[in-house]
Amino acid sequence: MATLSLKILDKSGNTLAVASGEDFVDLVYAAAYSEGDIIELQTSRKNIHINWMVDDAMQKAFVYVTDTVKYDIPFGEARISCSPKVFSGNRHYIYAEVARPEEVYAYRNLALNPADQHKDVPCYPHASANVETRGESVFAAKNAIDGVRANLSHGEWPYESWGINRREDATMKLEFGRLVCVDKLVFYTRSDFPHDNYWTELTVEFSDGSTERVPLCKTARAQEYSFTKRTIEYLILRDLKKSDEPSPFPALTQIEVYGTVCGEN
Repeated sequence: MATLSLKILDKSGNTLAVASGEDFVDLVYAAAYSEGDIIELQTSRKNIHINWMVDDAMQKAFVYVTDTVKYDIPFGEARISCSPKVFSGNRHYIYAEVARPEEVYAYRNLALNPADQHKDVPCYPHASANVETRGESVFAAKNAIDGVRANLSHGEWPYESWGINRREDATMKLEFGRLVCVDKLVFYTRSDFPHDNYWTELTVEFSDGSTERVPLCKTARAQEYSFTKRTIEYLILRDLKKSDEPSPFPALTQIEVYGTVCGEN
């Protein structure tokens, strides 16, 4: 068993609400959030799989937690990459629950994390990049793993994406935090044509040193690519080859990585 604790902290670190439980904890916060507020998740066991929902208007996240997680409530420009319903109002429901073995070892999309943040956190999967268009939240790498596949426009939610600011050397890193066994990728490229361009090919570099060249095409539909199973801790998207169409704006709406957590049930 693991003791789980949820706290709401203000910008000065004062505790506004707290709850704890064994293997499961939920917290109702009956007040509006203020800028600088944080949701903190603590566990008595590190390196643990957790289902947690940081807001009742956001789908739950299946995450691997290696230490205390501090989730920054978004305000201002950071809010526009989220649903307007998320973190709004004066009544909020949050929970965290230790994952069951059958959940941990199930074949699934290991990249999905609606609760990823634009900072290094001990909570995986986690996406980061060497460029994000103008530093705006709607073009952050984390948008590519939030589970929102809407790709027929660009900008505010639900059309957030990973934008590369026209960089020829753009790369995105997706970390899993532990060893996983993967064998399939699915890409949803942004398809706001003719505003957007698209990639004809990209290279996936895996943490084991191997690579795959993935062909892509001009479509709003899912593009699947299967390969021999690999055991990895992270992957990197690089060598993004833009088509010769006139738009300078290719972007990634979503990446899905299918496989299992390594180990025996």
